[in-house]
Amino acid sequence: MPIESGSCASARQAKQKRKSHSLSIRRTNSSEQERAGLQRDMLEGQDSKLPSSIRNTLLELFGQIEREFENLYIENLELRREIDTLNERLAGEGQTIDGAELSKGQLKTKASHSTSQLSQKLKTTYKASTSKIVSSFKTTTSRAICQLVKEYVGHRDGIWDVSVAKTQPVVLGTASADHTALLWSIETGKCLVKYVGHVGSVNSIKFHPTEQVALTASGDQTAHIWRYMVQLPTPQPTADCNQTSGEDEVEISDKDEPDVDGDGSSDCPPIRAPLTSLKSHQGVVIAADWLVGGKQAVTASWDRTANLYDVETSELVHSLTGHDQELTHCCTHPTQRLVVTSSRDTTFRLWDFRDPSIHSVNVFQGHTDTVTSAVFTVGDNVVSGSDDRTVKVWDLKNMRSPIATIRTDSAVNRINVCVGQRIIALPHDNRQVRLFDMSGVRLARLPRSNRQGHRRMVCCSAWCEDHPICNLFTCGFDRQAIGWNINIPALLQEK
Repeated sequence: MPIESGSCASARQAKQKRKSHSLSIRRTNSSEQERAGLQRDMLEGQDSKLPSSIRNTLLELFGQIEREFENLYIENLELRREIDTLNERLAGEGQTIDGAELSKGQLKTKASHSTSQLSQKLKTTYKASTSKIVSSFKTTTSRAICQLVKEYVGHRDGIWDVSVAKTQPVVLGTASADHTALLWSIETGKCLVKYVGHVGSVNSIKFHPTEQVALTASGDQTAHIWRYMVQLPTPQPTADCNQTSGEDEVEISDKDEPDVDGDGSSDCPPIRAPLTSLKSHQGVVIAADWLVGGKQAVTASWDRTANLYDVETSELVHSLTGHDQELTHCCTHPTQRLVVTSSRDTTFRLWDFRDPSIHSVNVFQGHTDTVTSAVFTVGDNVVSGSDDRTVKVWDLKNMRSPIATIRTDSAVNRINVCVGQRIIALPHDNRQVRLFDMSGVRLARLPRSNRQGHRRMVCCSAWCEDHPICNLFTCGFDRQAIGWNINIPALLQEK
């Protein structure tokens, strides 16, 4: 009968240990499943405000984490047993292997590899599941607050600006890089008028406070004032868009943009010539606005100046100098002769024309990158947005520091404030539109899922508080404007 060698005996002994240990692992896994089920039953019996589906999801995730750590612990036990087996095998040869030394080598390598695998699994589980959990929380608390109502498609290039008429009939205006400005029926989404008087990109559009007159700024170094007359079509029943403002979204590539090559504005009656052309700038006119009363207009240009014009005579009244780089935006106060201009020089300036003999200017310094816009609110506040990913609320009586700062994850474009409710709409480079209150509390994010929402950079936002269908409009470089219905009472109640 052959005699079994010492090495074979030790190998067989180790194999038997691993076999018996594998059986114990199966029993352990079985008992852990029973214990998890028992814990789930116990938790289900406890009083909790979490919906049962979210609780079950959390339990499953924590169970996965526990099992991963348990598997790592079992692997380390097996490695320790292999060390003991090797020591027993080498003891007869007068050699021993220090377990501590081996743990610095083989054990450390294997444990590190297992840990990295565990880390990757946990990251994958977190990315796949946590967003869904957050989405569930958001959906349950933001039900029917932000709904997409209408899309306005007809431009052939990106839309830089959007504005709402202040007189009847209330229409929507858009300014586009395709050299046109379009007027739309808010209710039907039908294009009513196309202004084609510019030979460059139309960068902004603003409506006269009391007349059916529009003011547009262009890359052709001019600003045009033109009159329009529109007749609103009969509105059709609006489809129920029951899209809520949740966090779960579908990423949409540029290939999924709406096909607007068939120009939806081709049948619009064109307006080819302005009433007045304002021509004093030596660079792109990036923005323009009406002063209170509508008898004067202000323009902002890449030539680093802002100009104040008399509308009736088209004469230049004042040239506002002082910015060190190109201007990006200008805005006027709704009730006072105040103008604010923003610039790439990281500042915005407040120009005071209330006293005809004194034209004072105040400089606001608080951003670290281009100030993309600054707008007035009710009272003595100005809100500024910047490429430094912040929005700041300022008190005109204290220019030293902002009274509130909103930090975001993307550059902020032309902001707009809901004057009555003091809600700020923030359009972002990353296609998001977020709503904040004046104290910096985030209220909601407009939905961008199920192929709804903007597919490229959102350039501008505009509130229309009193409109029964759409009270917020956004436009972007995906060549469309969107009308939203924001349930403001529910939004503020949720806050």
